[in-house]
Amino acid sequence: MAQQHTTSLRLRLRYRFDHLVSGGTTALIGWLALACLAVVVPASAVLVWSDRAAPATLSGRLTAVWVSVGQTLKIGGAVGSPLYVLASVSLALVALLFVSTLVSLITTGINRRIMSLRLGHSTVLETGHTVVLGWSDQVFPVIGELVAANANQRRSAIAVLAPQDKVWMEDEISTRVRDSGRTRIICRNGSTTDPTELCRVSPRTAKALLVLPPTGDTGDAQVVKTLLALDAAVPGSGAGDAVVVAAVRDSRNHMTAKLAAGPAGHVLCVDDIVARLLVQTARQPGLSLVYSELLDFEGDEFYPVTAEDLVGRTFGEALLSFATSSAVGLLHADGSVTLNPDPGAVIGPADRIVVISRDDDTAVRADVASHVEEAAIVTAGPRTSQAERLLLLGWNRRAPLVIEQLDQYVSPGTTLDVVALGEYAGGYGPQAVAAARSRLEVTFHHGDITAPLILAKLDVPSYDGVIVIGETEPAAAASDAPLPLLAPVTDPEARADDRTLVTLLHLRAIGDAAQRELALTTEMSEDGNRLLAPARGGADFIVSGRLISLLMTQISESPYLAEVFEELFTAQGHEFHLKPAGDYVRAGQEVSFATAVESARRRRECAVGYRLRARSATGPDYGVRINPDKRQRVRFREEDWLIVLAES
Repeated sequence: MAQQHTTSLRLRLRYRFDHLVSGGTTALIGWLALACLAVVVPASAVLVWSDRAAPATLSGRLTAVWVSVGQTLKIGGAVGSPLYVLASVSLALVALLFVSTLVSLITTGINRRIMSLRLGHSTVLETGHTVVLGWSDQVFPVIGELVAANANQRRSAIAVLAPQDKVWMEDEISTRVRDSGRTRIICRNGSTTDPTELCRVSPRTAKALLVLPPTGDTGDAQVVKTLLALDAAVPGSGAGDAVVVAAVRDSRNHMTAKLAAGPAGHVLCVDDIVARLLVQTARQPGLSLVYSELLDFEGDEFYPVTAEDLVGRTFGEALLSFATSSAVGLLHADGSVTLNPDPGAVIGPADRIVVISRDDDTAVRADVASHVEEAAIVTAGPRTSQAERLLLLGWNRRAPLVIEQLDQYVSPGTTLDVVALGEYAGGYGPQAVAAARSRLEVTFHHGDITAPLILAKLDVPSYDGVIVIGETEPAAAASDAPLPLLAPVTDPEARADDRTLVTLLHLRAIGDAAQRELALTTEMSEDGNRLLAPARGGADFIVSGRLISLLMTQISESPYLAEVFEELFTAQGHEFHLKPAGDYVRAGQEVSFATAVESARRRRECAVGYRLRARSATGPDYGVRINPDKRQRVRFREEDWLIVLAES
């Protein structure tokens, strides 16, 4: 009961105080003055009466109390005639009012400045920094990769502009990007489509600008408007000398974004790239691990190097001129790139050699031709391609692109069974893929890919390859409806990855029951869900968000890579292949990797690494070794693969 009484009394006192404060400024000043006098006057009286040197008379002591009160309250405490005392107190009050007002103005100004800084409205005064425009889950891998790319620089900065709270963005980045090293990360609040607010991150003096596609139906439209705002923010020169890299999701919006970016801008299409890589990986299991290594700044990357002593010599000779780097192409003076040129192509004075290396300072010349073992080189003819049975589980807007890409890769007579929800399999799907199929026979089936009975009826182990893509809800409008000027994009729902995880659970059970490892390639939108996937180590996952983030950061650091990636991800150019190592060198015999490089050169290919079957399920590399030392000796088995850059 005592505790309840105390609590109740405290609440009543708090209520009285709240009521007092709500009475307005005048009432608050009056009550504060009374409270102050109620404390100061008695305290001053105690001080005077307890002082042995105090006056003996009552009037003298009252005068001493007045002086003490005046000095404490800074109103003078003058002694004299009433008029003199009144004038003294008036002057003290005026001075006190003036000083208080001045302090209040200074405090208000400082508070406004602090709030402005916290809101992120100040201008970033940096030069040679990287600007990230927009906010989505991609911002974290982008910043992480940029930090890794700037690890060997003494001073670097990343400026992020997004319509989010500055402090919240800083907290999110510090949580997701643990170590920023020497790179300073600066956040600013503002609209990316407003040229005035874009100037807060100084796009004119930046070295690169990355435009991230926001989530939502209008994400691509936001990217286009941001590109137009960049051109307005830096009139007449786009974004100055900065490299502009953007990404859109829907292929229907790709050309619009390219027009907005201008001739010097680089616009990636998420749907096209993901579809191409899905197909390439489905055709060559393990290829996703190769690209993860090449696109990550923490692994081996593409670098252009100048080798004056190789000028006038052939590209074939350059293949064995680097011990710890792998030559894969030539960067010409006009900025164009030739991947896997003819071994007899002569290196010109202005050409630079594109190599895969650990870092830009590790591409050191070292001739390894003497390590080639001629007796270990095998001459094998091309393998005959055969018709296959493929299975596509799920459907989204990228599925027609996947089928289109498959038709360019497979042998005639190859069949593809598509299992999707009825609304897709019976409507949008056939219309989207009916045209221009010359090799692939496609059959659509109605079914829920998360249903174990549906999967059991398919006899999944009998297929040569299985592709699982994130299935979203059916589109509300028919696909043959006229497209708007800028086609809206429907992002995969969060439940798409959830459905994929359920499907993978059932597929794992099917594979275990059949005691067979399924050739499985899976598409996901979030990298966090990939870590939860019930699949064997080293399985092929194409995570669209992370993939595009890696590509954007690579191009922002080295613009010539845009042409390299464009060729790698098309069916007509050169691309990476995993081919049987036994077709190049003698299996079971220990050979130098230089021998494998020489064997590949004779086939007009560039060998850049290998994958060992025995370690394909063991992390962290899952048997993949990119850019090994050519002097290193390896014992290949018949089931091992050589990673080569060759014509499609």
